[in-house]
Amino acid sequence: MKLIPILFFSVCAILLFNFAGAQTAGGRISGSVLDEAKKPLDGATVILLVAKDSTLVSSQLVNRDGSFAFQNLKDNTYLIKATYIGYKNYLSGNVVLGGQKPLDLPAFILSSAGKTLNEVAVTAKKSFIQQKIDRTVVNVGALISNTGTNALEVLQKTPGVQVDADGNITFKGKSGVLVMIDDKPTYLSAANLATYLRSLPASSLDQIELMDNPPAKYDAAGNAGVINIKTKKNTVKGFHAVLGANYAQGFYGRNSESANLNYRIGKVNLFANLAYDEQRTWRRLEIDRDYLDANGNQTSSLKDISYFRPTSYNTNIKAGMDFYASPKTTWGIVYTGDISRDHDNSPVYSLLYGQNGGLDSTITTLNTSKNKFSSNGINLNYTHKFDSVGRELTFDLDYIRDISGGNQLFVNNSYLPDGTLTNSTMLSDDLPSTINIYSAKADYAHPLKGKAKLEAGIKSSYVNTDNAANYFNVVNNVSTIDDSKTNRFLYKENINAAYVNFNKNFGRWAIQTGLRVENTNGNGHQLGNAQRADSSFINHYTDLFPTAYVSYNLDTAGHNVLVASYGRRVGRPNYGSLNPFTFFVDEFTQFSGNPFLKPQFTDNYKLAYSFRSLFTIALAYNHTADVQGETIHRNGDVFISTQGNIGQQKTLDLSVNTNFQPTKWWSVNLYAEVYKNTYQGAFYTGYLNQSQVTVSGNGNNQFTISPTWSAELSGFFDTGGTYGQFVTLPKGMLNAAIQKKIWNNKATVKLTMQNILQSFSPSGTITNIADARASFHNTLDTQVARLAFTYSFGKSANTPQKRETGGADSEQSRAH
Repeated sequence: MKLIPILFFSVCAILLFNFAGAQTAGGRISGSVLDEAKKPLDGATVILLVAKDSTLVSSQLVNRDGSFAFQNLKDNTYLIKATYIGYKNYLSGNVVLGGQKPLDLPAFILSSAGKTLNEVAVTAKKSFIQQKIDRTVVNVGALISNTGTNALEVLQKTPGVQVDADGNITFKGKSGVLVMIDDKPTYLSAANLATYLRSLPASSLDQIELMDNPPAKYDAAGNAGVINIKTKKNTVKGFHAVLGANYAQGFYGRNSESANLNYRIGKVNLFANLAYDEQRTWRRLEIDRDYLDANGNQTSSLKDISYFRPTSYNTNIKAGMDFYASPKTTWGIVYTGDISRDHDNSPVYSLLYGQNGGLDSTITTLNTSKNKFSSNGINLNYTHKFDSVGRELTFDLDYIRDISGGNQLFVNNSYLPDGTLTNSTMLSDDLPSTINIYSAKADYAHPLKGKAKLEAGIKSSYVNTDNAANYFNVVNNVSTIDDSKTNRFLYKENINAAYVNFNKNFGRWAIQTGLRVENTNGNGHQLGNAQRADSSFINHYTDLFPTAYVSYNLDTAGHNVLVASYGRRVGRPNYGSLNPFTFFVDEFTQFSGNPFLKPQFTDNYKLAYSFRSLFTIALAYNHTADVQGETIHRNGDVFISTQGNIGQQKTLDLSVNTNFQPTKWWSVNLYAEVYKNTYQGAFYTGYLNQSQVTVSGNGNNQFTISPTWSAELSGFFDTGGTYGQFVTLPKGMLNAAIQKKIWNNKATVKLTMQNILQSFSPSGTITNIADARASFHNTLDTQVARLAFTYSFGKSANTPQKRETGGADSEQSRAH
């Protein structure tokens, strides 16, 4: 496949070579849109009009730094209008362009509308999707069905994102996505991340940034790219609050409450996001296994039926203060805390059949567990703007401490077909874990002549983990340690990184290119015991991660845009995946770590066309070496799941996203993609060569019934695909919502129904198991009715938040 990189870089080289010749003659008008605090209004609209008759020439959204530029203009007298929801419209005086000389206008300052919601007739809203050169931006508030939901449910509706039965997140058919909150890593395992996102109310979210090829500023970690969830933070003087509560009824009831508070006085801005969540869910998992002889004939079979009824209590808080020491300098401190408790009684019924299909024996496993998790993090951040053109220095210091613990009790009873008890064993465990993460980073941005910008930064992180797995055999209520299963694993890791990023506009052309270097140093140590000797490993490696983007406006208004991009990513093993301890589910199912797990490296290529962020079509190709994935192998009758390096993965992906309005009262967003996953490489059972084409998509229909009533119909589908050893079957979901605004539009009441058709049952087969075949089927508690209430009061406006803080960009996402 070396031909693909050669062709890709050849195309980029041709485009870059033509930069000089592509500069068509034409004038240029540039400027920026800021609020009263001189902060950029990202997402504001600027409209260029002919002064004589107000004829529309062009319109565009401003960049993240508030800047805009109209290119290739004729000499004339113009007017420029700037608009942003919650602000008074700005209309310039006459702007005279003559002699084809570029004009750089003073910043447009938009003032707050300063009126309550019932006094303002809002006639426009942000689009659900916005396309930028290096990311896709999803505006969470654009969908009414997001009211009263949580962050994980919002992600389920996000184009190209899927969430499986265990809360694992994939992006464009790939696992290994790095999920961040406000440009800050979540520092959580997949299970704890899902729990946290369920307790994070959608009312606290502003945008979701999807970056399948993130720029060099971001950590190179994350095989599938980065999903950055941006939360709201109001900067209007005075007090503002949003309160929310909802109750949902599925198989069991569940509820959550939240409060988002903000108070600004003088140079101080205080904010806090508080949430409490109680979840009780239900799940039935059936796994069927056939054991085969060397000739492929069935010798026996096993049916495992597991029931999960977890109950969890989650509390999280994000609180902080910004101190505006001067118009150019801001200090900030942010505390994040998360406390989770859960318990579960998960019985497993195993039915073992002989060669002739008759029942040989029955095994019941009574699995009770109690788990607790707490995370505390502190971030200190600093921003200094040297001037008004964008020269800026920022730094972040982070410390995070995660503590978790779990206790389980397994009671295994074996019976003959007539119900006679033949064997009974009892096993208990204690699973404490502690993770400490330290991170420091600094970033510097320096604008250059000709609307160019140079960015550079450095980062260093240090992580140490201490995980133990203590197992005890229980006989006559006396516990004796089982050294064959017990272990303690210590891991230390240091990553040092530096990057440089450059972007510039050339008329209709724009480029952005960057290079990141990361040096990784890891040291793992498994402590021995009476039956196991000490073992250890050391990893040292340094890698380069280049990124490049080229965009071209096919018209002078910039409505039709082509973008080509390339980037390289790394997926480092989760800390827990390196720990060789064994976790027991039942007598026939175990999970085990892999200290020999290697990092995976991915090259991403993409070509996209977009029309005014209303329609986007993209073709992407990804190649991953040493791809990590869940693998299943046999040890006698026991199936052991572990993370392994499968070989290489190749993905070819064609995606389409569109937004349109069939009528004034009906808005539609549709996303669809077709991709082919191919896995090849050495495997337990020989050479793995498996591929499949998958068709998936999601859509949202919003209906404006009246000024205070609205409704939504949404859903997604997936035809199934291949993911390493796993081949999944089709699944989908249909949802509906209706919403009413009350109390002068300060409050909303919403009723939603999820999974109306009960069509979401993740199922499939497991291939390439030595002398065995297996399938699985999930029945989930996803048909849920929810009643939600939100209330907003105090001073508010859609002001942009201060820069996102946090420097530990990938470490905690690998925790556990």
